[in-house]
Amino acid sequence: MRFVMIMLLALAWAGSAIAAERCVPAPLVLAAASLQESMNAAADAWAKRGHPRPIISFAASSALARQVAAGAPADLFISADQEWMDDLQRRGLVAPGTRANLVGNRLVLVRPAMTSADPEPTPAGLARALGAAPLAMADPDTVPAGRYGRAALTRLGIWKQVAPRVVRAENVRAALALVARGAAGYGIVYATDARSDPAVRVVYRFAANSHPPITYPIARLKGSTNPEAEGFRRFLLSLSGKAIFVRYGFIVR
Repeated sequence: MRFVMIMLLALAWAGSAIAAERCVPAPLVLAAASLQESMNAAADAWAKRGHPRPIISFAASSALARQVAAGAPADLFISADQEWMDDLQRRGLVAPGTRANLVGNRLVLVRPAMTSADPEPTPAGLARALGAAPLAMADPDTVPAGRYGRAALTRLGIWKQVAPRVVRAENVRAALALVARGAAGYGIVYATDARSDPAVRVVYRFAANSHPPITYPIARLKGSTNPEAEGFRRFLLSLSGKAIFVRYGFIVR
């Protein structure tokens, strides 16, 4: 009888532990819009390991950083540039020792896939290639993809010529959608964005030295109390995690 009671107590404790584990809430991740497919794949892989599947909110890095600064609860932040992560770090909102560079990307010019396949323009002929067509970009004043795009066009000496025809989108995926629907003749997006949508095709690849390095930093936010957040952050930075991003065209530096 004593043995049976001990076994019953052990089973009850194990069941309570399992139930408690299952009650752990999923971490909330704020991620740059260009990470949609890759981050969802990473969240699925993490869930297959027996963890709660992270909840991911995608938007422009600028919008997400402002949400965090305004007090919105979240566990992890992944920006498409260093500047917005720097902003949160200066505000004391990043957990010390958790910031790291996750992946990199490339910048490209796209057109609707149904347009004629002209030869890729030279840097000198890029302004002529753009012609009078609207150019869709993420907002170059605040959104990382737009900042990179403006820097690249400035380096080529054509920003002032092109700027009046720029259609400013709230994030890089919104710019991609404008081109995919034919609402804009051209768009500047990341190479991974172009790869995700068969309705567009790449017509020009900007040189890596024409803009600041495209780097995605990740960090746990100081206000995070979710025990799953740090484990998921480490998974994303691991070889297994980074291999997922490579499959979607990102660069591991």
